[in-house]
Parts: sequence; C-alpha cells; structure tokens
Amino acid sequence: MVAAVVSASLVVLAGPTASGKTALAIRLAKRFDGEIVSCDSVAVYREMEIGTAKPTVEERAIVPHHLIDVASPDEQVTAGDYSRLAREALSSITERGRLPIVAGGTGLYLRALIDGLFPAPPSRPELRERLRELAERKGAGHLHRVLTRLDARAAEAIHPNDLPKVIRAIEVSLAEAPMTEQWKRGRDRLSGYRILRLGLNPPRALLYDRINQRAAAMFDRGLIEETSRLIERYGRECRALGSLGYAQAAAVLAGEMTREEAVAAAQQGHRNYAKRQLTWFRREPEMHWLAGLGGDDAVATEAESLVAEHLRPGNPG
Repeated sequence: MVAAVVSASLVVLAGPTASGKTALAIRLAKRFDGEIVSCDSVAVYREMEIGTAKPTVEERAIVPHHLIDVASPDEQVTAGDYSRLAREALSSITERGRLPIVAGGTGLYLRALIDGLFPAPPSRPELRERLRELAERKGAGHLHRVLTRLDARAAEAIHPNDLPKVIRAIEVSLAEAPMTEQWKRGRDRLSGYRILRLGLNPPRALLYDRINQRAAAMFDRGLIEETSRLIERYGRECRALGSLGYAQAAAVLAGEMTREEAVAAAQQGHRNYAKRQLTWFRREPEMHWLAGLGGDDAVATEAESLVAEHLRPGNPG
C-alpha cells in the first residue's frame, strides 16, 4: 500500500510595486501564524534601505521575515541563489508548524522558486564582453531592446538597467532558444506544497499615485545621501546601484540630472516597472486577483477568507 503524500500549505502574495504587499502579508501572517519570505531582488541587499521599500525594522519585529539583508550590494544574487535560499526558508518554516507566505514583486525569483530552473548553457565570455562593449557604446537600453526581439517575455521580467541579467538572457537565448522556452525544460519544480496564489491589482490611477508619492518620499528621506555612501564604499559600477531610484540618485551625484529630473525619472521608471510586473503575474496559473491595495480592509478580508478556505482540513486545492 502506497502512503499518501502530505503536502504543506504555501501562500504566495504577488503584485506590482507600491500595491501594499507588505501590509497584507503581515496581516495574513498575524492571522494565520505565518512567516514571510521576501521575493524581492533588491531587498536581499544590506545597507540599501531607503530605495528598496523593504519592511521596516518595526514591521520585521511583528512577524519573522526571511531573505531580507542576506547579501552585500557588491554580490550577485541570482534567481538560482534565491530559489535555493527560499526553499530552505520554506522548509524551516513548515517544520516549525507555521504558514510560509512568499511576498514580493520579482517575477523571475518567484518563477525560479516554484517552477525551478532549466539547465542553462555554459557562459560565453567572448560574447559577454562584446555585449558589454555594445552597452557602453549604445547604452543598456539598446541591449534590452535586443533581448525584447529575442525573448519578449524575458525582457518583461528584467529591468533594462540590470545589465548582467540582460546579457545572460541574451547569451542563453542565442545559445539554443529563447530563455523562457528553456525554462520549461527539465526544471526542478517545487514539490510538497499546496499553493494559494494571491495577486494585488489596484486601480491603475490609484497605484500610480502611490508610486509617485513613494518615489518622491524616498528622495525626501535621503536617497541621494544613502546612494552617495554606497558609491563611496562599493563604486558606481556596483550592479545593485543600477536599480530604480538608486540609478537616478547616482545620476544626480554625477551631475547628469537635477534632483527634480531624478524624481520624475524614478517615478516614471517605477510606473513602467509596475506595468511589466502585472503583465508577468497575469501569466501565473490559478491566481486569485484582489482588486485593490493590500492595506484596504475589504481586500484584506477577502484575502483572509481565501487563505482560511485554503487551510481548511480536507481542502485539496
């Protein structure tokens, strides 16, 4: 007689930047005895506080958080690195009898965690060097447009300023097939979990207003000064400093933008990123969409109802 396979419960909370994922994740964790696993490609870095919008120290004291401040800004945390660390966190949370809640907006990290990674082709140093030289001549945006022609879905998931990821995606796509097609081959999918996927989808005007306010507030809170300290320690070429907000603050320090121009550029960049995030997450299977901000009581009540139903004994889904 074959023993039944017992699956643990896992809640995934995805959505665009500034949609209220942190507030909702904390509320769900408090209600259902959970712990939060961050799914954010910038929040993994220590010393980067203002421009990351990571949960505050006070918020992290309310509920245990994982995969925040786990790397130095000059280290590269790949999707594979994230998947390994996140799976270790899920296992430890589950072993303690608590509910793991993965919350964040980095679609590539989430895909790596749940669907696993394909066996990537080896790197090609000579191609990488040519692509870096092309980026120096024509800008990172040019390479991102090249990636869009090769693999539009991968381009949606990777920010144009994230040059190492753009170069790797081009390298992989040129080696065999578009990277997103290769994701489907031989991946080590996450097993042993029943997954409830929740997605935040606030009205676009409301979301953009929050994005604009948040980006401006980052500069008011000292983003330029924080960026200056990071550049002094790690250099402007540090890849983490190419992320939204930090890139614009660095441009102010270099005399390439005024503060007002940098704020406007950061706001526009975050709005564009939110659109790419929503496009990505709409492709996730069995997503339960919540039409509002994570901090709204009606949205939180709906989410709590969905989680309670998911956790109900005997529920197979």
